Amino acid sequence: MPIIDTNRLNEVFNLSGLPLDSEKTVQFKRYSELLCEWNEKMNLTAITDSEGIAVKHFLDSCLPLSMVDVPTGATVIDVGTGAGFPGVPMKILRSDISLTLLDSLNKRLTFLSAVLDDIGLTAELIHSRAEDKGASALRESFDIATARAVARLSVLCEYCLPFVKVGGAFLALKGPDAKHEVDEARSAIKLLGGRVEAVKEYSLPGGDKRTLIVIAKTAPTPKRFPRKKGIADSPIG
Repeated sequence: MPIIDTNRLNEVFNLSGLPLDSEKTVQFKRYSELLCEWNEKMNLTAITDSEGIAVKHFLDSCLPLSMVDVPTGATVIDVGTGAGFPGVPMKILRSDISLTLLDSLNKRLTFLSAVLDDIGLTAELIHSRAEDKGASALRESFDIATARAVARLSVLCEYCLPFVKVGGAFLALKGPDAKHEVDEARSAIKLLGGRVEAVKEYSLPGGDKRTLIVIAKTAPTPKRFPRKKGIADSPIG
């Protein structure tokens, strides 16, 4: 099992202005161990080397906290959390946030429950599809929604913006060249009650390009959104 290099972990976080104390370092180390251990019996990630976990999972998940003001005690929902990215690393770095992890696969939530118990953190775990819970009592009840996913921005916004209260924001963690997705999604974002507030392009240590898209929630999302499974892949009109 790969053992994360904690010196390297601390180095990349320090260079990014996100210093770790000893407790957070231990929590990240244990998270990496459990990720690799569970990955042997279920498909959680293709990235299992020490550098990749430290930079492409942990640091990548936390960098938005250095770019966006997340208030103390903010309520955060990580939509389609998978192996816990970006929600769990954010919670390690900012234990004050109230975190909800939503995923459609229960076995991933079983893994995340084990991680949280082991490292001494709490989060609400919800087994559901985003388009179902977005129309539930959770609607417009979070300060922040996050998603680190390959789906088009217009699709992600329909899944995530319904969870965000007016005055909050959706943080979309995307790869390189995501600006064209913003232009494609602008009309949908407006219809969903959002406004593109910032598009921040940056690089991870090692050179991989990333884009953070910050969408402010400026008005309630119309009740007809999110649409049902499969329909959300079609353009909003």
